[in-house]
Amino acid sequence: MKLSALLWMASVLPSHLADQTCLATTVYLEARSEPTIGQYAVAEVALRRRDRGMGGDKVCAVVSAPRQFAITTTPKDFEITDLVSWTKAWKIAGDSLNNWSLPKSERLVYVPQADHFATVAVAPSWSASRIVRKIGDHAFYAVN
Repeated sequence: MKLSALLWMASVLPSHLADQTCLATTVYLEARSEPTIGQYAVAEVALRRRDRGMGGDKVCAVVSAPRQFAITTTPKDFEITDLVSWTKAWKIAGDSLNNWSLPKSERLVYVPQADHFATVAVAPSWSASRIVRKIGDHAFYAVN
């Protein structure tokens, strides 16, 4: 399925399914080759940003903010072809949304306070901030 089709579907789905679609797409694009815990950490960063109003109050708005997540930097004709990875990303997105709906004291948290991440191969200007954790090829940071 093309990225453009997934994003269109998210725009017409009920809010909870749109959130899961956008979050799964983000996990797939950002971390499909990463360990499972790293995929959960990517979802956690997006959900924490939503809670903090960083880019919007809906998951789709947060992950679609310009140059913040791979959804905006990946060509819209990109094909999601790895169905095993897509199915896993869908499950992780659903699990993460359910986890994030719990009171803060009951949530399973992988990267406490992290609101940014990047591959360890790059050093963005904001990466001098406190690193929270490295998982696979990603480093997670508490910038804000």
